[in-house]
Amino acid sequence: MSKNLSPIRFGVLGAAKIVPNALTTPAREVDGVEVVAVAARDFQRAREFATLNQIPRVVRTYDELISDPGIDVIYNPLPNSLHCEWSIRAMRAGKHVLCEKPIASNASEAEQMARVAKETGRVLVEAFHYHYHPLAERIRTIIRGGQLGKLSYVEGVFTVPIPPDNIRYDLSLAGGATMDLGCYPLHMITHFTGLRAKVLGARALTGPERIDVTMETNLELAGGVAARMKCSMATDSTITATFSARGERGELNVVNPVGPHWGNQLTFKIDGEEKRESIKGDPTYTYQLRAFAALIRGEGTFPTDAEDAIANMKLIDDIYRASGLGIRAA
Repeated sequence: MSKNLSPIRFGVLGAAKIVPNALTTPAREVDGVEVVAVAARDFQRAREFATLNQIPRVVRTYDELISDPGIDVIYNPLPNSLHCEWSIRAMRAGKHVLCEKPIASNASEAEQMARVAKETGRVLVEAFHYHYHPLAERIRTIIRGGQLGKLSYVEGVFTVPIPPDNIRYDLSLAGGATMDLGCYPLHMITHFTGLRAKVLGARALTGPERIDVTMETNLELAGGVAARMKCSMATDSTITATFSARGERGELNVVNPVGPHWGNQLTFKIDGEEKRESIKGDPTYTYQLRAFAALIRGEGTFPTDAEDAIANMKLIDDIYRASGLGIRAA
C-alpha cells in the first residue's frame, strides 16, 4: 500500500458464507483496503470465522461493531430483512455501507436507506458485483452501441438449486427466488440496455406460504422492447445463468454473466456472421471492491448506488404484486 494512502477499514456484520468471496479474499488484492473486525450473533462462531478468514478482531455485538471508531465501512451481508435496519444504524454511526443485494426487503425500505445516506453524507451502495467485470462492459457496448440494431427482445435467466431449509425460504427474512436470484437478471435487463422497464405480468410456483420457488415475469422496456425474466431455486433446477438479446441485425447470447470469472462465453451473430468470445478478468468482487474504494476516496463513481437500488426494488415489488404474493416486508 502506498505510504500516502490511508487504509479503508471494513467491519463485517455476521459470519455469512459470502464474506470470503465478496470481501476478505478481494481485500487482499485491492490496495488500501483492510477487513479489521467482525461481529456475529454467536460469539464463538464469530471467533472461528475470524480465524478462518484472517480477520484480526472480533466484537460481541452489531452495535459495538458499527460504533467502533476504528472502522470506516460496514459490509452488510445479513438476511434481506435486516439490510435496512442495520445499514441505517451504521450510517447514523458515521459509517459508509456496502450492502449485499437485494438492498432491502422492498422499495420503501430502500428509499428510507437512501434518505439516511443523503442526510448523513455517507456512501450507500448495493453489491451487484457482476456489473464491474469487463464482460458486463462488453455486453453494454454491443447493445447500447447499436450493433444488434433496434432491439426487440431481451431475456435474463438465473436458476440455482437451494435446499428448503435455507433462509431464502423464510418469509420473515424477506426470502424468495426473485429476491435472491431474480434481482440479478432484472438488474441486467435494465443496465445492459439502458432502458426503463415495467412489469406486464408474473407467475410464481410457490413452496412455503408466499415464497416464490420459481418466478417468471414478462416486462416491457422503453420503446416497446419485450423482455422476460426467469429465476428458480427449486431443488430440481440446474445451475444456469444466461442473458440474451435480439435486434433487427442480430442476436447476443451470454453464458454466466453473474460470475464470469468462473468461465463465460459471449456469442453474437450480426448480419449472419457469428463470433464467440470469452472475456478474461479478475473476480467480479475484486473489481467491485476497487470501484468502491475509489468512490470512498472521491476518485470514481459506483453505478449501483442507492437510487439505482430503489429502481430495482420497485421492479421486484411490482413482480410480487403481479404474481399475487405481495411484496416482502421486514
